[in-house]
Amino acid sequence: MKRASSFINGEWVHAEREKATVINPFSKEKIGEQYATSKEDVEYALASAHAAKKEIKAIPTHERANILKRAAKRLEERKEEFAQLLSSELGKPLKDTLGEVDRSVETLELSAEEAKRLHGETLPGDVSERGVNAIANTYRVPVGVVAAVTPFNAPLNLVCHKVGPAFGGGNVTILKPAPQTTLIATALLELLLEVGLPKKAIHMVLGGVEVGQQIVRDDRVNLISFTGGIVASRNIAQIAGIKKQLYELGGNAATIVHEDANVDKAAAMCAKTGFSNTGQSCISVQRIYVHEKIIDTFTEKLVSEVSQLKCGDPLDLNTDVGTLVDENAANRIMNWIDEAVRAGAEILHGGEQHGASVVPTVLKNPPKHAKVVCEEVFGPIVSIIPYVTLEEAITEADNSPFGLQVGIFTNKIDLAYQVANEMEVGGVVINGTSNFRLDHWPYGGVKNSGIGREGPRYAIQEMTETKMVVLRMD
Repeated sequence: MKRASSFINGEWVHAEREKATVINPFSKEKIGEQYATSKEDVEYALASAHAAKKEIKAIPTHERANILKRAAKRLEERKEEFAQLLSSELGKPLKDTLGEVDRSVETLELSAEEAKRLHGETLPGDVSERGVNAIANTYRVPVGVVAAVTPFNAPLNLVCHKVGPAFGGGNVTILKPAPQTTLIATALLELLLEVGLPKKAIHMVLGGVEVGQQIVRDDRVNLISFTGGIVASRNIAQIAGIKKQLYELGGNAATIVHEDANVDKAAAMCAKTGFSNTGQSCISVQRIYVHEKIIDTFTEKLVSEVSQLKCGDPLDLNTDVGTLVDENAANRIMNWIDEAVRAGAEILHGGEQHGASVVPTVLKNPPKHAKVVCEEVFGPIVSIIPYVTLEEAITEADNSPFGLQVGIFTNKIDLAYQVANEMEVGGVVINGTSNFRLDHWPYGGVKNSGIGREGPRYAIQEMTETKMVVLRMD
């Protein structure tokens, strides 16, 4: 039986704490227990993290890098174990969780490498008349305490994307993982400690909104790195005060399939990346804008591809689509499907619920005001929407409060770059769907999709500050 509890100032905290059962969303079996964090625990974590800043900052860069390298190696050795736990706790198919472990290994390795690339520069003073006989040097220093708040949908890799760069930059981390995925966070923390991560370099607290609010409003926190939804991010922004804030938020990602596209390739990729992780990804294919000349052919091929996806036990390597995180999420998805149908959308496939599972659903031509179009689905639904001109597709795809990533299928490079230049998004994938990310690339969005960029190189820059030293000579 797995147990998740807070880790504060080098000790696991669970005695006399409220206990909750962790349930496998597919089998409904009890797979673990998690212990709540009290207000006093959070205060202890904040005080301990603040007190440890200088100690962790003093660790030489090569030591920090070697610890992260060892963590990557150990995680790779325990790949099957971590993937099994991920699938059991989240309902994510094993083929996807094995991939998430691979990505997490890569993220830790990248964090180790980037820790050694925190360079400064030399700036001559005599470009100014007042600066003759003066010179400035800059270098990077840790921000201090990083509050890392992570979601449930990629609960291993997204923790690595915060903890890896934070420690690589010489910071102390206070981690608050999603309440739905505390077992995998605990397992990763245990692994980090096993390979030599200093106990005072990381503190973990478990809980919901109140725990998160207590952390982010505290002035002893120097930077907030949050991945989640817009409602929570607005709440954080209102209470955080003057401190650095990084937000990786949601999206209702669009993919455009133009008339000259390879229809077979586009349909196959939309089917695969629209329903991987049961659609629980902020860049998951959600809105598919298809040129009217090819929409019938594309629709037929997409439905055929989706019908071949295997739904079922996440621990079965043949399963393509597992469960949502819980039944409440599945109920919401069904409500959104029903709303779209009442508004005029047609169900071409799916639209059925089995506990925490929803059969992959393809909708045709839902109206603009339907939630499946204008909000973030975060579930197994894609919608096919026709267009006549590329300008129309760009306008409709861009008509969103979100701006994370978009995909465009076309054989005309000028049209592809027209989409890239005109759309307000953080990333554009040419001849691919919106749902494509490599962990060393800058990842993030604009508008309500976030502030700042993830990826170890970019995160570690955000998690450090520039310090300048000036020498004035006679």
